Amino acid sequence: MTALKVLVTGASGFVGEAVIFRLLVDKKFSPIAAARGSTRLHGLCPVRPFDLTQAKSLPALEDVQVVIHAAARVHVMDETATDSLAEFRKVNVEGTLRLAQRAAESGVKRFIFLSSIKVNGESTHPGKPFKADDPPNPFDPYGVSKHEAEEALKLLGRDSGMEVVIIRPPLVYGPGVKANFLSMLRWLDKGIPLPFGAIQNQRSLVAIGNLVSLIVTCIDHPAAANQTFLVSDGEDLSTTQLLRRLSKALGKPARLLPMPEWLLKLGALALGKRSVAQRICGSLQVDISKNQALLGWTPTINIDNALRQTAGHYLELQKK
Repeated sequence: MTALKVLVTGASGFVGEAVIFRLLVDKKFSPIAAARGSTRLHGLCPVRPFDLTQAKSLPALEDVQVVIHAAARVHVMDETATDSLAEFRKVNVEGTLRLAQRAAESGVKRFIFLSSIKVNGESTHPGKPFKADDPPNPFDPYGVSKHEAEEALKLLGRDSGMEVVIIRPPLVYGPGVKANFLSMLRWLDKGIPLPFGAIQNQRSLVAIGNLVSLIVTCIDHPAAANQTFLVSDGEDLSTTQLLRRLSKALGKPARLLPMPEWLLKLGALALGKRSVAQRICGSLQVDISKNQALLGWTPTINIDNALRQTAGHYLELQKK
């Protein structure tokens, strides 16, 4: 049987590269990497240059059956653009649609779009998780741009017949993770006391292995066509629980001070960091029962194993 040719954009990024490595060990698929800039994938699979910001920089797709679109302008903590929504739209909406139109014209059967849970919203009430088919409610420019891209893709799919699959992950972590999760690892590794010992929220996370597992399932599963899926590890944690379990994975004591949530929020508000307090203290849960019902998919790795892998990789890098 001929291997299905799958092009992955953002192949030099955290998610895209993980997808490529998974496809390389699965004989059902023949991966093609589309990346901007350097990548470790040269010599492992075909690599095609790709830049979402350039209209003329679209990879050839005539021999591709499935596109996994992981490239994006990601959520920016310290935004400097005067019109951030316009900047997000250039890449996440206009760039995505150009690629999808090329894909449809080239006969690509399925287009898998890596979106964001921010399309659903910023927070949930404990015990009332977001569901895949809830009405979208994005707040920030990144979430708005992802929602607009989803809607444009659905319309293109209806007009062209190309199947569109949308996956909205929450915070993704795993070996090589960057940004806030890496900061947490550093704080805990250094034994820095943190005022997060009494937070009672509930948040869904997804290990990179679980996200990749769902993406690969959606490549050729008939029931995935034209569906939207949320994804998580299947177990929600409070910020306090996450820090304690991550400390255990690092082999370090958790130095967490039980500061009241109201005081944390007040301090964050005074410093102009309200959104940071929301991420630390607020709840954001997702319901992944649709994945089991439609695809027979459940998470392949539990949180503690995923945290050990993440911490182990971090500790190995500290030795170099």
